[in-house]
Amino acid sequence: MSNLRVASLRGRKVKTSPSLPDGAVITGVATATSFGGNLTGNVTGNVVGNVTGDVAGNIAGTAGTFSGNVSVGGTITYEDVTSIDSVGVITARNGIKVSAGQSISAVSGIVTYYGDGSKLSGVESGVVNFVASGTIANGQTVIITTDGKVKAVSAVTQSLGSATVFESDNLSWIGSTFDSSNNKVVVAYMDDANSDYGTAVVGTVSGTSITFGTPVVFHSSSVITYTSVEFDSSNNKVVIVYSDVNLHGKAIVGTVSGTSISFGSAVTYASAVTAMPSVTFDSSNNKIVIAFRDNGNSYYGTAIVGTVSGTSISFGSEVVFESANVTYPAAVYDSTNNKVVIAYRDNGNSNYGTAIVGTVSGTSISFGSATVFESANSEYVSATYDSSNEKVVIAYMDGGNSDYGTAVVGTVSGTSISFGSATVFESASTFDHSITYDSNAGKVVIAYKDGGNSNYGTAVVGTVSGTSISFGSPVVFESAASDKFSAVYDSTNSKVVIAYRDEGNSNYGTAIVFQNASTNLTTENYIGIAAEAIADGATGKITVVAGTNTGQTGLTTAQKYFVQPTGTLATSAGDPSVVAGTAISDTKILVRKS
Repeated sequence: MSNLRVASLRGRKVKTSPSLPDGAVITGVATATSFGGNLTGNVTGNVVGNVTGDVAGNIAGTAGTFSGNVSVGGTITYEDVTSIDSVGVITARNGIKVSAGQSISAVSGIVTYYGDGSKLSGVESGVVNFVASGTIANGQTVIITTDGKVKAVSAVTQSLGSATVFESDNLSWIGSTFDSSNNKVVVAYMDDANSDYGTAVVGTVSGTSITFGTPVVFHSSSVITYTSVEFDSSNNKVVIVYSDVNLHGKAIVGTVSGTSISFGSAVTYASAVTAMPSVTFDSSNNKIVIAFRDNGNSYYGTAIVGTVSGTSISFGSEVVFESANVTYPAAVYDSTNNKVVIAYRDNGNSNYGTAIVGTVSGTSISFGSATVFESANSEYVSATYDSSNEKVVIAYMDGGNSDYGTAVVGTVSGTSISFGSATVFESASTFDHSITYDSNAGKVVIAYKDGGNSNYGTAVVGTVSGTSISFGSPVVFESAASDKFSAVYDSTNSKVVIAYRDEGNSNYGTAIVFQNASTNLTTENYIGIAAEAIADGATGKITVVAGTNTGQTGLTTAQKYFVQPTGTLATSAGDPSVVAGTAISDTKILVRKS
């Protein structure tokens, strides 16, 4: 039978075994004590009684009691939803009733509740699960890392390691760089005790200590005036520039391997007499740029572009950037604007501190107009680039202000540079400045000889803000007369290495590791507070913005709290200033970021 219609079955027992055939339709009202077996087809009307077995299709109308498991793939809308095991979407106007000992986490899917939430036991508002990077304590403030994990807010304090000798002889003209491909510091110098030969040595930082390999000669004759070193990150090579015994400009390419370094052949970049070379690396064009004083051309400020290939380097033509006598040229690369900035003393303009912006194109470089940053005699000029604030920072001795150690912040725009007001970092005469940028701490570090304190080797930390810079208290790293400083940042170990000549120890070549005070907290990466203890690599609960964390003690109700650089909470802002939330009791804080 393809269609069986029963007008009325009221009061009679309907047996469905064997089953009605596919397509069968029962129309009317069915009243029975039980239905045993399977109903296949459509039932139109009211079914009063118990149905035992499988019901396939839609049930329209008023349903009674269903015992057992009900699996729903669509939406249930009902006044009360009880003992739901697995659903897609629940809309429950009067709440989800959960049996004793259960929690709402047993429900999979989306729960939409009409009410104040009081009937949703086991639900934690504002809590998200994250994987921990490192161990996190309950109640600890956390940051989000670039790989999507969370990490406890932490800080390190400023510290100094012990001085280490890398050359047990008198030496001069120290330059250094960091080889980021091999995670090594390379120091080049003139070895006075070995016929003034050009020499280099490889250093390895561990904690606040540094060890050195065996020095290697790169030029077997006298090296005169400044030695400058730079790392070419496109070729993973070290480039050393210097002047030979005839004062010809030379460059040589070095390859670090383990704790040693080997060299190609030296190349002459200027056949005339040169002095005071300074080298930087233009990473947008993958070029080496050397600024120097061309003694063969009226001591003019001159620059040249070099291209490393294998263990050699070739050069374009010399370009004059200042048609006057210059001293202390200091070249630095602005990676935001893809420009080379050269700071120097313009002897043709009353010895004023001056800077100019260069643009590399192919194997040449062109320059904008020069800008004065100090209208007074400026000596021992050194420059670095603060990549966080996108500023050039220049350190120098201000002859117009008692030779005080001074710094100024420069902003590149197009082919020009402008400067803020100069700031004194040492109220005494200073010499041999060397400045570098610590990207982990977001600070600049200046090493110098403090003429006001027995010529001790001293360092000071500067913080750029806008077009200004402020400084902390100077720190003595060598309690003896010291000079020929070269400071470089080891980006792998987040340390500054200062190489220098220790006059108090027979002018030996010496280095020390400087640990800047720093924190992993920024104004953007704070995400919340741990709602439980989480092991390294485990997944755990973090109370995020708008959530309430209960893992605190000793809070003052209604007080705003700030995250400190060490990860603790305080009622005053730290550095950086980051809001943690507002206390709603002595043990609870509502997480927010403003």
